[in-house]
Amino acid sequence: MKRDSYFLIFILILVGLALWAILPTDSTRLGRNGFQLGLDLKGGTHLVYQADLSKKDPSQTDEQVMAAVKAKIERRANSYGVTEPLIQISGEKRIVVELPGITDVDAAINIIGQVAQMEIREAHYDSNGNPVLDAEGNTQWFVASALGSDGVTQKELTGKYLKPNAQVVLDQTTNRPQVAFEWNDEGAVLFKAITARNLNKPISIFLDETNIETANVQNEIGAKGVITGLALKDCQNLVIQLNSGSLDVPLTIVQRTDVDATLGSDSLTKSLIAGAIGIGIVIAFMIFYYHLPGVIAATALLIYSALVLAVYKLIPVTLTLPGIAGFIISVGMAVDANVLIFERLKEELRTGRTLHRAVDEGFRRAWPAIRDSNISTFITCAILYWFGSTFGAFMVKGFALTLFLGVAISMFSAVVITRTFISLLIGGGMVKGLSIHEVKKNV
Repeated sequence: MKRDSYFLIFILILVGLALWAILPTDSTRLGRNGFQLGLDLKGGTHLVYQADLSKKDPSQTDEQVMAAVKAKIERRANSYGVTEPLIQISGEKRIVVELPGITDVDAAINIIGQVAQMEIREAHYDSNGNPVLDAEGNTQWFVASALGSDGVTQKELTGKYLKPNAQVVLDQTTNRPQVAFEWNDEGAVLFKAITARNLNKPISIFLDETNIETANVQNEIGAKGVITGLALKDCQNLVIQLNSGSLDVPLTIVQRTDVDATLGSDSLTKSLIAGAIGIGIVIAFMIFYYHLPGVIAATALLIYSALVLAVYKLIPVTLTLPGIAGFIISVGMAVDANVLIFERLKEELRTGRTLHRAVDEGFRRAWPAIRDSNISTFITCAILYWFGSTFGAFMVKGFALTLFLGVAISMFSAVVITRTFISLLIGGGMVKGLSIHEVKKNV
């Protein structure tokens, strides 16, 4: 009795913490965010990129390259203003990017997946000082290089020497937008040497093999420069890419799934209504069929639901429609555990055991079945989660994760919460002659 009282206090504390975590459910009141909704409920885009690791730096491992690309994509997504983006490596060569709530999907894709390798190039001249042209009559450019600060090593001037502080500014003369960038110390040394030898000659800024600006050098330039000739939106996108750094390898989109937020909102409403009706029917059945034990099971079920939702919010778990389905299924499995316990209890009562003894034996005999069935569910969830992670099937992952957590907490609910309530009622003498004895009468 004393141990059960401690368990009851522990359960009440858990319920209080769970309610504190859950409420508010859909706002930022009290400084806490609502539930994190997935793409299918909030709208957005699910992208799967394939990395071309054949273009990586040989000195780096595949894992290092993929981790660097993932970090840069995260910075780009955050800079673009995507709320709660999900970026993760899938398998050896793929990166899954989920962008909930964005409106200009194509712009986001261009920013996130573009390599954004910036290079300073200078024109190629023949022995007479004339620029060398290609077959189409265009100037041939090559990446400009100069001796580094050590005075020995020849280095190409690329975006890796940029400071992450590029910004959009307005030209004071034309009032047109331009991108102001700054080299680090090594970049400044290279840029000064390159501009010094190209006085009154053109140099170009290339981004991913595209010439975005060519200008004649009027003076030696050190640490700072500007890129002009771009529209405001392009300037803003370029700033994001320059500040996040160029991607280490090219990326190709192999899967794109766009989800309408309106469809998600409607589906969420219907799913919640369906879930509430389903749980209500289950509770009504338990109370009708098992009477007082049914009431206990229903109470434990409500506590279980609060605990699960609190865990979803605290981790946090991104709720998708399949994820909600996983939660509802886990509710059913939580009920299954109670049914197993009550049926074992009936069997023990049928053999003539006392109520106290029947409860102990009922829980003891029901436990192996609950344990084994839930372990098989855990294994299934692990396989589904691996499948979703490997092949970018985010819907499957959401279902597997919510079902796994729900089933794990259902074991605690059935074994600890239900048992504590029943033991306290029996120990307090509150069930003598009441409905729990009807379990025996009904068999």
